[in-house]
Amino acid sequence: MSTELSQFERGLVVGLLIGEGSFGGDGKQPQVTLRMHVRHEALFRWLVERFPATRLYGPYHHGGRSYYQWMARGGTLVHDLLPLLEAEIDDQVDGYAAARLASMREKYAEFIARERSRSRE
Repeated sequence: MSTELSQFERGLVVGLLIGEGSFGGDGKQPQVTLRMHVRHEALFRWLVERFPATRLYGPYHHGGRSYYQWMARGGTLVHDLLPLLEAEIDDQVDGYAAARLASMREKYAEFIARERSRSRE
């Protein structure tokens, strides 16, 4: 479970994911991925502090790039991050991001529904 976020923190997370995030999945479960240069390590660690069940990978160094990759997937995504994204990302804020989020939600609707029903048990 994520920590309670301030309004600033909510905006920062949403802004990062609108601008740099990827909304998708692995065919079995949904995932949100954020990949950025290693110079943003402190920001990635900040994300993990607020969403402790997420994972930080890296640093990776190849192809002339050095980066970290942060991922929220499966139940962690559904319970900790998706409610924030659903509340804040819509066509009024960013139509492209809203469409990517909607596509992920549609593709993984059964998984999301299953995870949400588990939290009510």
